Amino acid sequence: MVTRRQRLQQMLDMRSGEAPAVLAGSLLFFMLFTGYFMLRPVRETMGVAGGVENLQWLFTGTFIATLACLPVFGWMASRVRRRHILPWTYGFFICNLLAFAALLARHPDGPWVARAFYIWLSVFNLLSISLAWSVLADLFSTEQGKRLFGVLAAGASVGGLCGPLLGTLLVAPLGHPGLLTLAAVLLLGSVLAAWVLQRWRTNNPLPTRDPACEGRALGGNPFSGATAVIRTPYLLGIALFVVLLASVSTFLYFEQARIVSETFTDRTRQTQVFGAIDAVVQALAILTQLFFTGRLARRLGVRVLLVAVPLAMAAGFMCLALSPVFALFVIVMVVRRAGEYALVRPGREMLFTVVSAEDKYKAKNFIDTVVYRGGDAVSGWIKRALDLMGDHPQVAMLIGALLAVCWAATGHWLGGQQGRRDETRRR
Repeated sequence: MVTRRQRLQQMLDMRSGEAPAVLAGSLLFFMLFTGYFMLRPVRETMGVAGGVENLQWLFTGTFIATLACLPVFGWMASRVRRRHILPWTYGFFICNLLAFAALLARHPDGPWVARAFYIWLSVFNLLSISLAWSVLADLFSTEQGKRLFGVLAAGASVGGLCGPLLGTLLVAPLGHPGLLTLAAVLLLGSVLAAWVLQRWRTNNPLPTRDPACEGRALGGNPFSGATAVIRTPYLLGIALFVVLLASVSTFLYFEQARIVSETFTDRTRQTQVFGAIDAVVQALAILTQLFFTGRLARRLGVRVLLVAVPLAMAAGFMCLALSPVFALFVIVMVVRRAGEYALVRPGREMLFTVVSAEDKYKAKNFIDTVVYRGGDAVSGWIKRALDLMGDHPQVAMLIGALLAVCWAATGHWLGGQQGRRDETRRR
């Protein structure tokens, strides 16, 4: 007789002994994303407060801050054991959150505090999420990644659903400093979940890996991630994929900020609107991640996860060029973000299961932070230049459609390369 636990494992495509790892990984993402998405509406509110016309400066500041963080993270990753990289990094971020909570309590309307927090959260977002996925790509095999990364990403989506709801409900009674303190507590919970996940892997080692390597540092220099990307066509293709993803996202993000700032003038109301959009996105992503992402990847390959959303975005941009109304824009934004969380992000992380341990941490971090924020900054200035040349949103939407087509083509090539690398590793 099939028990409920066995039935659940079959539904989620889990194998015997994987339940503790799936639970720990899901909790890691749940607490990380709950804290981040609870603060994301706060960031958007602070970005709007500085003026929509100045957003490109915040994007540039974020890129510069990301560049400054690269050698620091690279130095630390080269010298501490792999299992200690996440706790040390997250511990530093917890201290940052508590410091910002104190500053916002003392200077609630300070423009420079708001700008600094906007930039910090934008860097924290990419680095913390990238590092969490690095740990998973390091601990799970390629075959496990195809089956389980979608389920683990569902933990992120549940957190992304709870975070905006908590932020919307608690921003009035707790204020922004209270939300930051609560986010620090949740981030500490992510550290504990990562420790449980590492213990599971230690007790269940992969036959293709040397356990002795777990206790050693990665070595190399702080900039080896950047040089690996430049000299490796596969990693360079992932970098191009991320640049195109960031460019499409930035074009939509600028339009979102402009429309919301024109429609809602109250800062608390803006935070609630941004939170509501986040909640809808996460709710739509969960079902796909739990029951479809893994099966699609296992049966059709990673390629389908990397191509479906870019093609949908190309169609969405064309529709917006013909009818640039708010309701349609919200639909396109929700489809883009929900599809990214349910399909693109798990597929993108599966690409790193076939690279070396050093590339999983250093090259991946470089791509997910510096390359992504560089794409943000460049596309932000391009979008601003288009706005200054005239009020022609159709032109920006047509350019967005072209970028989305290039994005899909890059994803198609990467999916094929990942499959070939996986076959080579199995021989």
